[in-house]
Amino acid sequence: MMIEQITKKFPEHIPVAVIMEKQPARSSQWVDYIWTAVGVTVSDTDKVLDEPHIEDNEDDVQLKKYSGYQVTLHLDECDSYYHNLMSPTPHCFIVVRQNEENDEPEPFIVSLSFDEAHAYLEGGEEVFAVDIPPEIYQWTEAFVLENYCPQQLKKRKRWNWKGKH
Repeated sequence: MMIEQITKKFPEHIPVAVIMEKQPARSSQWVDYIWTAVGVTVSDTDKVLDEPHIEDNEDDVQLKKYSGYQVTLHLDECDSYYHNLMSPTPHCFIVVRQNEENDEPEPFIVSLSFDEAHAYLEGGEEVFAVDIPPEIYQWTEAFVLENYCPQQLKKRKRWNWKGKH
């Protein structure tokens, strides 16, 4: 019944688009361009565009908008969402993988869970942290307030390692 209540109050996911910036690498002799994620915007559609939309092209700096991504909240990640929202600068985490066809990084997952982002980092993936848009922040905050109950920490009893019980 708890899950039914949640799905009635909160949308399952929010469609988002990721904005990546490509700029010339001025101080590197090994790479020509540096890619960074610069933002996440709430999208009006779940539709994936075949090609990323190029937003800007000045001074060899390009902004590419990749659509068709979603932010989904899960009950078992509430603790991570809570700590993300309570941090001095809450973030959306964008996991990026290299596209083998054009050798450019492409967003793979957008998450609000620090734990999920950290797991991808440990697995060798590239992860960018960008500011959370206000709409997603409010949606996540309402979800956490409705579903998060902090675990009460308990002190463990000491174990006698010498064998004397």
